[in-house]
Amino acid sequence: MPDDPDRLRATSYEVRDGVALLTLDRPHRHNAWTGRMHAEYRTLLARSEADPDVAVTVITGRGDVFCVGADSQALDGHVERGGYDPGTPDDLAEPGYGVAPELDHDFAFQFGLSKPVIAAVNGAAAGVGLVVALYADIRFAARGARITTAHGKIGLPAEYGLSWLLPRLIGLTRANDLLLSSRTLTVEETEGWGLFNEIVDPGDLMTTAGNYARLLTDRVAPSSLAATKRQIALDLHRDLGSSVADAARRLDQMTGGPDFAEGVRALTEKRPPRFRASPTP
Repeated sequence: MPDDPDRLRATSYEVRDGVALLTLDRPHRHNAWTGRMHAEYRTLLARSEADPDVAVTVITGRGDVFCVGADSQALDGHVERGGYDPGTPDDLAEPGYGVAPELDHDFAFQFGLSKPVIAAVNGAAAGVGLVVALYADIRFAARGARITTAHGKIGLPAEYGLSWLLPRLIGLTRANDLLLSSRTLTVEETEGWGLFNEIVDPGDLMTTAGNYARLLTDRVAPSSLAATKRQIALDLHRDLGSSVADAARRLDQMTGGPDFAEGVRALTEKRPPRFRASPTP
């Protein structure tokens, strides 16, 4: 992270009851994305990934906006330089890297994380702001929030693998619409598409995201969360037989682990499980 790595300027971060809350925190610029925010974002995800007290990360925006995309001042700088400059340091944090080569890229690395990421889209999500939301594992949105891929309006390509991701999330026909037109939609217009897990009243958004996070922290073994998240990410790139074989390998490994033993004991004793903190992917 640029300058002092412990001084957050574009984000904020707190941990409570096993849940890390990562907030895009530039409300004076509608949480617009900058190189500084990008660096802090990756650093904070690396922090939550390494923290044994964190089981789930929730991402949201400060105020009534999630993220309006790249900061217009940064876009002006690209025009002046005649090319793209991400404005990030060379030593960016690499959370989730090393699981598979195809995941060792911006935002794709989130699929390599061992801990689930929940996006709480509290308002407008455009361009890279929409990218942040779509790479989350679970997505909740506030009614009235507006989304757009945005890139077509400023003469850019679809960003950060959205042309790969969106067809897999919502099908080719709807993905073509969002990607080719760059038109703006309310989240209510996407209801039933599979883009969001739930669309709720703005005042209920963080409660909904928090309740889901606590469902994962309280009822699901950390080792199971980590393994299942990795399986989903890797299975996007491999055939059915490879998926079945990988599941069998993990089954053999995890039945010898403490989470399985605790889960079985809890089941037979008819009580909530008390799982250990550290996941085994």
